[in-house]
Amino acid sequence: MYKKQMVFQKVLCLLHLISGGLVFFYSLGIMTDLFDSLYSTMRKKDLTQTTVPGSYVYYEMQGFNQTFVKLAIGLILVAVVLFLTNTNVRRKYYVGNYFAIALNAIYGIGFTVWAHVQIEFYKAKFLQIDFVALKEHAETWDTLYTESTFWFDLHYALFGIVLLMEALLVFNLFWKRSLMKEEASLIGKGKEMTA
Repeated sequence: MYKKQMVFQKVLCLLHLISGGLVFFYSLGIMTDLFDSLYSTMRKKDLTQTTVPGSYVYYEMQGFNQTFVKLAIGLILVAVVLFLTNTNVRRKYYVGNYFAIALNAIYGIGFTVWAHVQIEFYKAKFLQIDFVALKEHAETWDTLYTESTFWFDLHYALFGIVLLMEALLVFNLFWKRSLMKEEASLIGKGKEMTA
């Protein structure tokens, strides 16, 4: 049973790191379509004056996006803590392993809640854009026209994966603890028999 659990925790820690990388790449791409379709609608001197009502959401999202990228990097770094504490290969867990798991779970859940609230807020603002005016602008200036909320909606899948990784990490912790107790019990019985 220990072998299965050891393989599981090794794969889980690796998947945890990969999920952080996916969120990071998502944070870099979330503004792509917005830039291509909305940036050219802005007037250079007064950014609030646009040729398309509602397109100012592109500039409103800049601060969010900078924070989002930093927090996504943080998600990768807290996943690295799992490897620094040898959570991926350790047979017995110690204080550092419990700390690494708790840090990952708290950070992952907190980041997911924050990102979901922010992305839904900006998605609602995006949907307030005058898409008729945006289509006319796109045809006139040969820019991208999109009404798609794909980049906003993609966060459901990616942060669903993050939450799944956190849940599996906690599940692995309880599985590991039960195996450690069984092993300690067997060692105790073996010592009693030899004494």
